[in-house]
Amino acid sequence: MTTQETAAEPTDGAAPPTTENFEQLLNEVLSEDEGFEGRVLRGVVVAVEGDHAVVDVGLKSEGRVPLKEFASPGSDETLTPGDEVDVYVERYEDRDGLVRLSREKARREEAWVGLEKAFEKGERVNGVIFGRVKGGFIVDLDGAVAFLPGSQVDIRPVRDVSPLMGTPQPFQILKMDPQRNNIVVSRRAVLEETRTEARSELISSLKEGQVLDGVVKNITDYGAFVDLGGVDGLLHVTDIAWKRINHPSEALSIGETVKVQIIRFNSETQRISLGMKQLEADPWDGVAAKYPVEAKFSGRVTNITDYGAFVELEPGIEGLVHVSEMSWTKKNVHPGKIVSTSQEVEVMVLDVDPDKRRISLGLKQCNANPWEDFVTKFPKGAEVEGEIKNITEFGLFIGLDGEIDGMAHLSDLSWEKSGEEALAGYSKGDVVKAKVLDVDVDKERVSLGIKQLSDDPVEGAMEGLKKGAVVTCTVTQVTDGGIEVKVNDAVLGFIRKSDLSRERSEQRPDRFAAGEKVDAKITQMDKSGRKLSLSVKALEVEEEKRAMKEYGSSDSGASLGDILGAALKEKQAQTEAENGADTAEAEPAAKKPAKRAAKKAKDEDSDAGDDTPETDAAGGEEDKAPAKKAAAKKSAKKAAKASDDAVQEDNKAGDDAAPED
Repeated sequence: MTTQETAAEPTDGAAPPTTENFEQLLNEVLSEDEGFEGRVLRGVVVAVEGDHAVVDVGLKSEGRVPLKEFASPGSDETLTPGDEVDVYVERYEDRDGLVRLSREKARREEAWVGLEKAFEKGERVNGVIFGRVKGGFIVDLDGAVAFLPGSQVDIRPVRDVSPLMGTPQPFQILKMDPQRNNIVVSRRAVLEETRTEARSELISSLKEGQVLDGVVKNITDYGAFVDLGGVDGLLHVTDIAWKRINHPSEALSIGETVKVQIIRFNSETQRISLGMKQLEADPWDGVAAKYPVEAKFSGRVTNITDYGAFVELEPGIEGLVHVSEMSWTKKNVHPGKIVSTSQEVEVMVLDVDPDKRRISLGLKQCNANPWEDFVTKFPKGAEVEGEIKNITEFGLFIGLDGEIDGMAHLSDLSWEKSGEEALAGYSKGDVVKAKVLDVDVDKERVSLGIKQLSDDPVEGAMEGLKKGAVVTCTVTQVTDGGIEVKVNDAVLGFIRKSDLSRERSEQRPDRFAAGEKVDAKITQMDKSGRKLSLSVKALEVEEEKRAMKEYGSSDSGASLGDILGAALKEKQAQTEAENGADTAEAEPAAKKPAKRAAKKAKDEDSDAGDDTPETDAAGGEEDKAPAKKAAAKKSAKKAAKASDDAVQEDNKAGDDAAPED
């Protein structure tokens, strides 16, 4: 750009000519315009048009500012023409040739100066929460907008912040970023600082038993935290009231003012336990006199567990009805299937323990005992009929009158069959008859028997039998340890292998076959087990002794063999007359031990004859008969003794070898 100079001749009375630089003048104007941008200027409201205010700041044109920027957070501000306000010049001239102004930025510029000073010194600033954003709230700090995180609102999480909004309160600046116009504040820091001061003062004056007013700050499942004015204490759910409270929210609410008593205070850990029920009278005082044993009362079911139900007799006093005391007949049933929560029931006091604060109650005692009714209606020996409810490995459970069950044991199902075999013949749902064997009212048991409906066939058969009797039995089964027999076609018996014969070589069970008849002697009787123990060997020994006793004193010239032979012949004739064809089978068994004893006695007789001194010819004939008679008696005694010894040895050997019954 060139500089133009103009010169004119002076005239009389005229000013001297001047020289001006146009470029210099233009730069001055432009520099002045650029200097206004980014500054705060004071202007005058010229007019209010709609939702904008026209403000004159002394520039070439007026600026328009939205009215909402003049209003404080939470309130409206009224402007009138002529009011002076401070505004921020954003742009000297926009595309419409107007000056762009901002009241909000002007206030922010003013506030930032004071906030920076407070942030540097760590001082608190006042602000108002006026809006909610994601993750927190918006706070107005005298024109500057700050962010309040949700975690910095209070010491503990606050569900409802409505009471805090629109109320001036102090804040602590945590962070400032002028470039991003970002300010982060905290209300929690102010509360913690104030709380620490108040806490130290309050703790120094706390003591157990002191009663204070507090505000419920938070509620949990196990209790509530109460603010005592700078320090919090725990009010446990069990200390809220004497009556049962399932959740603290049933009696308390957040923000509620309550009166509490300090129960425990630990100055080292600064933990405070509070109680509300301690301010009321204890309902357990005199409870034993108020609720005597066996008295009936009405109550309300407050809680149901697996082991019973709690019944409230009055506010603060509850008793437990154990599951075993709920019903006479319903066993192993959850209490919830018998009673329900809030149900009114009649109970009987079974026991009271004031020290442990326990009352045992009974529900079934208020109803008639079906076991007593049953024993009156069906005494011992009566016949009953019922449906099989359940089958177990030890018997049958039969449903009876009064919704009670009786049990028929395996051993009481059949006389002939074993318990397992008899049990297999029954099915669940079958209707059967049984006889009442026993009723135990205390233990709530009814013993039944099905086989007792008929007479015992074995009992009649065993009446004519006794220990030591000789019977004829039938072989039913042959085993390695002996043979199983049946006496009188009813009573079972067993002959061990060692008792099959005196001769060891004949003690073989395979000599016998099922259906064969055998004579044996009863050695043991088990009436409870309904079995007999028999022995063929004992019968043989008994017959041998009887023969020696009956025929041992015959003619002096008879030998032991002759005596036993005569006895055997007589026995044979008697057996043939009694048993007919069975004599041929029984004869060999009785003859063998007799022959063996006769042979042994004969040998001894010979030895005795050899040892007899010789006599002269004249007196020999006279002394011969008495000598032979004495020798025969002596030999018979030795033979009997030898037989007894042999029987004892065989019995001992048989007992060691034979298996148990």
